[in-house]
Amino acid sequence: MEKIRTLFEQQVSMSDRDWEVFSSRLQLKTFSAKSNILEVGNTENYLSFIQSGMVRYFIPEELDDLTFGFSFEGEFMSAYDAFITRKPSVYNIQSLVPTTLWRIHYDDLQVVYDKSTVGNTIGRFAAEGLFLKKAKRELELLKETAEERYLKLFKERPELIKKIPLKYIASYIGITPQALSRIRKRIS
Repeated sequence: MEKIRTLFEQQVSMSDRDWEVFSSRLQLKTFSAKSNILEVGNTENYLSFIQSGMVRYFIPEELDDLTFGFSFEGEFMSAYDAFITRKPSVYNIQSLVPTTLWRIHYDDLQVVYDKSTVGNTIGRFAAEGLFLKKAKRELELLKETAEERYLKLFKERPELIKKIPLKYIASYIGITPQALSRIRKRIS
């Protein structure tokens, strides 16, 4: 839980009272590897911080899922569009490895916004982080080749990318597993 406070305090100073208002509403939840954290059709009720582990965001398809994102330890994760609209999610979130989350329920977050002096700043910080991740992903798809996207992902998360199945990485960068194998062979 202290990782969260440290992360927030990089952006805004928090009094012990504000931290108590926020942290008292956090719930610790652990998921085993390959567990669905959220499924299509369910409303996202939580904004979560990954204490340990990693998750993937994907659209389930009959033959091959379409993986479009990952979140790692020390990051916020949520089906944020479903969280803020209170509408059912159109994608799944799945743990890739055993994953531990600190989560805050939507209703509790509204209380934090109302009862703490930095509540809105905390919410904005989490929302901005999720938005920046989404914007970065969109720009990568528009401006970079599949090989550049693979190399960037490998450079940013070398220790973690080894734990992600290649079929998910291929889907994420928008190519087939066979094309990813050719890229990996060419750059090794």
